[in-house]
Amino acid sequence: MEDLLLSPHNAVAVGDAENDHSFLAASECGVAVANAVPALRARADIVTKASRGDGVIELIGQMLKDDLQDYDDRLKRSSVAIGMNEDADGGEIRLVPNRNSVLVAGASASGKSSAVAGMLEELAEKGYQFCLIDPEGDFEHFAGALSIGSPTDPPDANVIAKGLEGTRSLVVNLMGVALRDRPAAFAALLPKILEVRAKTARPHWLVIDEAHHLIPLSWSPASSTIPQELGGTILITVHPEHVSPTALAFVDVVIATGESAGATLLAFANTTQIALPSDLPTVPETGEALIWFARKRNAPVLVKTRMAKSERRRHRRNYAQGELSAEQSFYFRGAAGKLNLRAQNLSTFLQLADGVDDETWIFHLKRGDYSSWFDRIIKDNDLAEAARMIERETVNDAAQGRTRFREAVERRYTAPA
Repeated sequence: MEDLLLSPHNAVAVGDAENDHSFLAASECGVAVANAVPALRARADIVTKASRGDGVIELIGQMLKDDLQDYDDRLKRSSVAIGMNEDADGGEIRLVPNRNSVLVAGASASGKSSAVAGMLEELAEKGYQFCLIDPEGDFEHFAGALSIGSPTDPPDANVIAKGLEGTRSLVVNLMGVALRDRPAAFAALLPKILEVRAKTARPHWLVIDEAHHLIPLSWSPASSTIPQELGGTILITVHPEHVSPTALAFVDVVIATGESAGATLLAFANTTQIALPSDLPTVPETGEALIWFARKRNAPVLVKTRMAKSERRRHRRNYAQGELSAEQSFYFRGAAGKLNLRAQNLSTFLQLADGVDDETWIFHLKRGDYSSWFDRIIKDNDLAEAARMIERETVNDAAQGRTRFREAVERRYTAPA
């Protein structure tokens, strides 16, 4: 399988004797023919009705019919837990790799990224390969994945294709691409990734962060192969209503976080024309989500999401060196509004802070604009609290204020690791 660049997760093993136990256990699905020894039949995921070669023919027929979809419930050892049902009956909520496609949506700080991190960590633990398209550097070096691209170097499609030949997952960093050019860069990378997937069935999961930006409403894939290839996808977004309906057509599981979870499910339902049950569960709190297996016509359920064992530092590189959107950037304007100096990241903020006149600096400091930006946009409570203290203590000393702000930022973001 290594020679063929294939994964055991894409293999079905069929046998009949004691020496086939390890063989079946190593595959995604283990099958025993009807005449197999009792111990093997007891351990197999599937037992055919027919014996010997006829049992193998029976198995192949079922694979060609529906890829063994009828047996998904028996393959829990290879499924991925995304949380525990909060209802009285409890129980784990699980995804079927190579089958489900997922939309994870919610406002910033609603638990969306934590839910994704939990899923990716379990995928890594179970040996599934994912390729994560990371426009803003949020997932750099996540779960031992191989990073391709950097804030200064755009990712190379050929390097990505070569990386997918191995077993490690990939994080494709688009920060080296200008913000306005990222959708086009993703559109150019996607056919290469799907070409590898068509040959090897890997990556098992294609994860697309900021999906509303990379796959906007105007997105319409030119390749006729893409409609068959976007299964096994996780789309992450703040704005599901801005994601291409073509991409949402593949989604069968919606994970909605935060106070707007109900609105998220409704937006998806309206786009895909799937009826949403009117009686929704309680609004999810931190660490919870509403999960809807939409195409099974099931009602959404409240779930305690699986938390990643290791915390990641969200947005650190992006906030320090990346390019925030115009709406997220800080603007030095001054009391009369004569200036319009945009800081699209923390590094630029510090540069402009050193260059603006004292009157402009003090104007924003007195208003608490710096701490407010750190709190609302950077979402760093620790940095925001430090900024509030500096704003109170340096209101009459612009030079000291600038120095202390630089120290506070660099201590958390730009100092050596």
